[in-house]
Amino acid sequence: MVPSRVAASVVQRHVKHVRPVAVGEASGVVARVYEQVADEMRVVIPPAQLHSPAPDLLAAYWMLMREPLLPTRLVSRAVKEAVAAAVSIANICPYCAEMHGVSLYDLGTEHDSEAIARDDPAGMDDPRLRAAAEWARHAHETADGPVPLPDPRPGAAAELVGVLVALHYLCRMVNVFLSPFLLPPSLGPRARRRAKQGIGRLMRPTLRDPREPGRSVGLLPPADPSRTRGGLWTTGNAWVADAYARASDAFDAAGERSVPPAVRQVVAEFLDGWHGQETGISTAWCERLVAGLPATEAVSARLALLTCAASYQIDEVLVGEFRAVHPGDGVVLDTVAWASFAAARVIGDRQPVGTAFQETRGGAGPLHDEEASSPWL
Repeated sequence: MVPSRVAASVVQRHVKHVRPVAVGEASGVVARVYEQVADEMRVVIPPAQLHSPAPDLLAAYWMLMREPLLPTRLVSRAVKEAVAAAVSIANICPYCAEMHGVSLYDLGTEHDSEAIARDDPAGMDDPRLRAAAEWARHAHETADGPVPLPDPRPGAAAELVGVLVALHYLCRMVNVFLSPFLLPPSLGPRARRRAKQGIGRLMRPTLRDPREPGRSVGLLPPADPSRTRGGLWTTGNAWVADAYARASDAFDAAGERSVPPAVRQVVAEFLDGWHGQETGISTAWCERLVAGLPATEAVSARLALLTCAASYQIDEVLVGEFRAVHPGDGVVLDTVAWASFAAARVIGDRQPVGTAFQETRGGAGPLHDEEASSPWL
């Protein structure tokens, strides 16, 4: 009973700052995406709902997430969920950390799921999950050079980096537009674990049923090669490559229609010198960067910069200041989605894809051998 009620409350949770399209009122692209999400996730999950006021961004989010995460061509779903949970911890996104941690309750073990939740991937028992989680937790930190992938061979790397990029995008969006917790904060440790166990059982079909690649790519037009930047890590997986290129065009278009050129330039220059380092509690770094902009552009730059590097610090006051200047749902969604993807794209493009296989800590072997397709699917 308790897990069912918790799952139902998650579906009904209100999205913040924008008004989502109700499932029963969806049409066009929104209805098509909602149909796919409901079919494969059993419900139209809140991360999909938060994108719904901008149909092209909804489609871009879904294909960016679905194609690397759900089909298990070379990498098991358990490994991917470990990556997703670790990225969520890195982004201080409790909602996503709990969601993907719950998945590991069913696909892996309670022990390994809780090790990621307490930011201790080295304490995980399964060597393959440990290797993936340790990489994902620090893959954005490239000041001292890129962190070696647990399996950088092109096909597997496309799936692993695809999940990394998708979660770095999504955690930023969730931190801004969703309530922070999947489970009620009032739950004690024992009740929280029981709830995770129950939700994991409810989610089992969505985690274990096979998924065909490419289902989502027709939701957006083919990519324009002259617009698409980066994404060399997609080599070896045509479906991930196509989805990423089409989604990339949509996010870039969102920036062009809603983010002033001067703001995009400030963000690009910041990301060029940012290698995953923590910005700290103070936002003085952000204020220095926006100081030379007109007031209306400074509001946009502030929201975009914090989305890139400290999305967990964005609060009602900051969004309220932005909405006072830009009242429409579309502009705030465009700005945050563009900035979220800009950061995620940089992180993905800095991954050392194409190098020789390097064994990671814990003695884990390749993640795409026969073993990867057997125990958890």
